[in-house]
Amino acid sequence: MEAVHVDRLMLIGGILILFAVASNRFSSRIGVPAVVVFIALGMLAGSEGVGGIAFENYLVANAIGTIALALILFDGGLRTTLGALRVAWRPALTLATLGVVITSVITGLAASRILGIPWMTGILLGSIVGSTDAAAVFSVLRSRGARLPRRLGSTLEVESGSNDPMAVFLTVGLIEVVLGRMEPGLPLLGLFALQMGVGAGAGLLVGRGGVALNRRINLDAAGLYPVMMGAVGFLAYGIAVFFGGSGFLAVYVSGIVLGNYPIVFKRGILLFSDGMAWLAQIVMFTMLGLLSFPSRLLDVAPQGIAIAAVLILIARPAAVVVLLPFFRFNVREIALVAWVGLRGAVPIILATYLLLAGVPDGRLMFDVVFFVVLASAVTQGWTLPAFAARLGLQRPAAPEPPVTLEITSLRHVPSDIVDYLVIDGSKADGRPIRELALPDGAVVALIARGQELIPPRGSTRLAAGDHVSLVMRPEVRGVVDRIFARRGHEKQHPMPVVEFPVSAHMRIGELMEFYGIEVEASPDITLADLVRDRLGDPMPAPGVRVELGNIFLCVREVSAEGIDVIGIQILPPP
Repeated sequence: MEAVHVDRLMLIGGILILFAVASNRFSSRIGVPAVVVFIALGMLAGSEGVGGIAFENYLVANAIGTIALALILFDGGLRTTLGALRVAWRPALTLATLGVVITSVITGLAASRILGIPWMTGILLGSIVGSTDAAAVFSVLRSRGARLPRRLGSTLEVESGSNDPMAVFLTVGLIEVVLGRMEPGLPLLGLFALQMGVGAGAGLLVGRGGVALNRRINLDAAGLYPVMMGAVGFLAYGIAVFFGGSGFLAVYVSGIVLGNYPIVFKRGILLFSDGMAWLAQIVMFTMLGLLSFPSRLLDVAPQGIAIAAVLILIARPAAVVVLLPFFRFNVREIALVAWVGLRGAVPIILATYLLLAGVPDGRLMFDVVFFVVLASAVTQGWTLPAFAARLGLQRPAAPEPPVTLEITSLRHVPSDIVDYLVIDGSKADGRPIRELALPDGAVVALIARGQELIPPRGSTRLAAGDHVSLVMRPEVRGVVDRIFARRGHEKQHPMPVVEFPVSAHMRIGELMEFYGIEVEASPDITLADLVRDRLGDPMPAPGVRVELGNIFLCVREVSAEGIDVIGIQILPPP
């Protein structure tokens, strides 16, 4: 009998997942977050829909939702770069902490008046809907082929990934307060310090341990590396929770650590994590759709509309307007961040805590939270791309390369594969490869032009719109970035301070043109000739250095014909 149920579950699950995958294309075209489509699919399959599947197990829903959220946050951490953290961690973490508190209090006080519940219970409801959803925000923006400026997009990305732990802390802490098991004040602050401190510490330690394990263990099966890294994420969550910390913060931080270190089979790990995150979203949102009852949502529609209006039009904008001016955001950027407050799965999962803990009016609050999430996703999701365009904050998205290149190795290889788009009017546009002044250790491996693959040769001339894949040592990345940057934007790509190698036969003019540095010498002279002239030695030994202001040239390799490779170190000007 149990086998029959399992067979039916597999059949229904396969159908729902296939429909969800197919519907994602439809949601992208109309600009609606995938969360809305997945939940709607679950509602159609639910007890009040055409599927008639009865599901009202909040304990199972909470367990599945927790696992799914851990997978989604781990994938988000893997894709959060240190560059994004550097430019955005201050405003993002401020919004993720103080911003969530301000949003929760304003929304909660309004909810207590609208629903006629105690003010502390109302703030509990406000804390549940206080966090934003990164997947919903960026799925809408990307569906319209647009992207935000780097600092603005990074702020929203880091905020959305880090504010879930704050919402969980507020929800768990306020449930204890509402049920009379904890006093507000110092005990709540102590819980905050414990949750965040242990969560961040566990994420850092387990993430570093995962990096060491990835590099030292030699697995024969490549498919085991993604499984091992996924286990590291779950381990971070489990250790943090065991010691009273935030598991969601731990899994996000561990993902950031793993994603910013060179690890074995990294591209395969990212692809596996991306697939698991999509599966987690589909399963979680569809399950939440099954858990909902449209008739009950209609019953709370008037209250839900009022609370959603306070959240969208008052609470979130108030938090953003109060906090972001301290970080020198302009009015247009503040307006967009105020509107980018899409709610996703976290509030609905947190709402199940109310029912599991037996909070008074828990079922009413669950239905209201569900309605608020749908209202936020639909209204803000549909209007966000147009609003960003109206504010002039959209940037055209770079076209995706028709093919990609990767190194498949079960050992650590100290090389990167980087794809560049040749921009119209850039230094690389119209140049043969041999004239690009590429540093030693950077090689053009593949050129994709439209749907055609072009084998790279020294005489191959690049054209605007080409996708160029280069294999390079990590230390020369900043140099190559400058070569393919838009003219006038070289300063956005700082030169590496470490010494990097170049061909000794490179002319000074090429060095100045492609790297954007100034050298007092004839542009037609080669680096080898310059070094020989300055030293007065026709055959200098390796290791000899020449100082040119803030530029140092070091002889690296010498053959019978003369100097072959020179190392360049460019220090910041005084």
